[in-house]
Amino acid sequence: MNTKTVDKITQAYHQLSQASFAEPFSFLGPYVNPKHGALRVWMPGATSVALLVDGEPRIVLDREGNSGFVLTQSRDLRFTHYKLAVDWNGTEQVIDDPYQYHGIYAEYDDLHTPKAMYHHMGAQFVTLERDGEVISGTRFLVYAPHASACSVVADFNQWDGRRTPMQRLDYGIWGIFIPELPEGTRYKFELKGPNGEGLPHKADPWGFFAEQHPSFSSVTYDHSRYQWQDTQWQNRPVTEKRKQALSFYELHPGSWRRDKDGEFLNYRQLAEELVPYLTDMGYTHVELMPVSEHPFYGSWGYQPVGLFAPTSRFGSPDDFKYFVDACHQAGLGVVLDWVPAHFPSDDHGLANFDGTPLYHDPDPRRGWHQDWNSFIYDMGRENVRRFLVSNALYWFEQFHIDGIRVDAVASMLYLDYSRSHDQWIPNIDGGNENYDAIATLKWMNEEVYKHFPNAMTIAEESTAFPGVSAPTFMGGLGFGFKWNMGWMHDSLSYIQEDPVHRKYHHNTITFPLIYAHSENYVLSLSHDEVVYGKRSIHNKMPGDEWQQTANLRAYMGYMYGQPGKKLNFMGAEFGQTGEWNHDDQLQWFLLQFERHQGVQNLTRDLNALYREQSALFELDCDPKGFEWRLQDAADASILAHERISEKGERVLVVSNFTPVPHEEFRLGVPLAGDYELLLNTDAKGYDGSDYAVQSILTTEKVESEGQAQSLLISVPPLSTLFYKLS
Repeated sequence: MNTKTVDKITQAYHQLSQASFAEPFSFLGPYVNPKHGALRVWMPGATSVALLVDGEPRIVLDREGNSGFVLTQSRDLRFTHYKLAVDWNGTEQVIDDPYQYHGIYAEYDDLHTPKAMYHHMGAQFVTLERDGEVISGTRFLVYAPHASACSVVADFNQWDGRRTPMQRLDYGIWGIFIPELPEGTRYKFELKGPNGEGLPHKADPWGFFAEQHPSFSSVTYDHSRYQWQDTQWQNRPVTEKRKQALSFYELHPGSWRRDKDGEFLNYRQLAEELVPYLTDMGYTHVELMPVSEHPFYGSWGYQPVGLFAPTSRFGSPDDFKYFVDACHQAGLGVVLDWVPAHFPSDDHGLANFDGTPLYHDPDPRRGWHQDWNSFIYDMGRENVRRFLVSNALYWFEQFHIDGIRVDAVASMLYLDYSRSHDQWIPNIDGGNENYDAIATLKWMNEEVYKHFPNAMTIAEESTAFPGVSAPTFMGGLGFGFKWNMGWMHDSLSYIQEDPVHRKYHHNTITFPLIYAHSENYVLSLSHDEVVYGKRSIHNKMPGDEWQQTANLRAYMGYMYGQPGKKLNFMGAEFGQTGEWNHDDQLQWFLLQFERHQGVQNLTRDLNALYREQSALFELDCDPKGFEWRLQDAADASILAHERISEKGERVLVVSNFTPVPHEEFRLGVPLAGDYELLLNTDAKGYDGSDYAVQSILTTEKVESEGQAQSLLISVPPLSTLFYKLS
């Protein structure tokens, strides 16, 4: 062996000993040129290594240096399946040498399409062929283009970065196939930066399962094992969601209810308790705050590290699938909060993943969120765009979810979001629009609706950015719906006023109807409105206890009568009085009191009414579905409007936002006939005053509000009434 070859071998062993060798396939495993020997093995800490080939006696390898072992005989092992018997100080371990498997992903032409990436990246259970034998194992692929070296560190190699160096493949991807690796193996990646510098061990960006503190390790998981039972739900006809009754129950899994010891319910326990509750309450969907793995529980999931892993705080991915499955079998849809707006700086996460800002812009004016102290995805990079779009599709395919609600869209759309004039960089045209984020969101929506036509995407967008819920072919962002933050702000601002002052703020409650059909809206009373000193929805209401609850009932009725889909955060359905506390469960004890039972009964009946009356949902997103009957009665603080279905069915909604009843209140209507009472929020069953109202109203030929006929209505104090024209 010449000096040059010896030097090359010495250098390779040195790099292997430093976990900084990028081309292990070129040095380890069967020799490419069998004339120079048959096999080289790198096994730090081993006493001896022997070659095992079926039907042949074992051959002890010669030691080469401290940790290298070689078979110097001239033999071609390139097409022979072999194993290694490794002696660890008197304990033998038989392993299948991973360095005999080279072609680990070359057959996949679609590796980089978002719909396919999550089937290939990360830790995947695959089979490869060797010597005519099919070998099962786990293939690890990770994208780290600027890393100088990468290793899998795991239970199977004692977390020793020297033991299992990965091979630099194409496109900045590193890979290795580990035969016979069982599901449930904990692992991370040990990377060296561009200059060989050591980095913190990184969790798998594509990891499907993860441990909690302190390890935050990724865990191998097999998506093919769970047997779904929701075939009927999956095969339901594709429907136009804008014309459906959609009533969302926003839920934080860790604080809806706890067990008797105050511990979290796991996903299966949550399914057993939540699903019958929501079906009884009449909701159409449960909307989960982010379940993607997040290291800090107090972030409520909005600082995710593992976008592809349901948090293990509440169980395994199979447990989460069981939860979704149970929802679907009961007729409930599942919507997930999805967070592409930012990611935390935890060392084990995406931050400086390969020693460079691989997922964020290095300039803090574009790459750092001042409000949340977290990094911002650089959506101008193709690897980031594909990573995020693939993740959105992943939840629909692998977990059968029905929709995603995209958090903090405004923060992505604007380069100057929450920044002073000297803290942001304009776009190429000198404006503040983030063209990269806009393009990525459009692409995400197009991909979701292309592959999952029954899905829906919902934007939490707090500005007047045009066309959020318009199709991309019309220049919009392509979301199915948008949260109506303006309605939420204005209606809550109005309802918090003392009734005696509401007449001075009448335009606040009517203003949202000016733009009510500019987008496909969801009226949202979310978790953001019941934390940080904002008080619960119930306790935002003025007056004594009875008036607070009466105001809440009237307000809830008004909400269900307005155009737009409905969303309530958990606890509002029974009038929780305390602010939401993620470290505790809801105030279920309040249901021992009649007024809270009454609010719960009302919510149940409002959901039923909403789903039964097509006039209340069918034309939510069409101005033809709404007509004012009375919008300027500021002194009386009374509002009246009609909701109209495609077939012309009409439901009259009348709200009185003062504690003063009106025994005979005249209201003009366009059509003559009888109006039948559907619901009265002041009824006795809701712990209301049970002020007498007519069950049937008949129009009179008395002109009022420019209409040829009118109704004479008794309007209870602090109430909302629903009447249907028969």
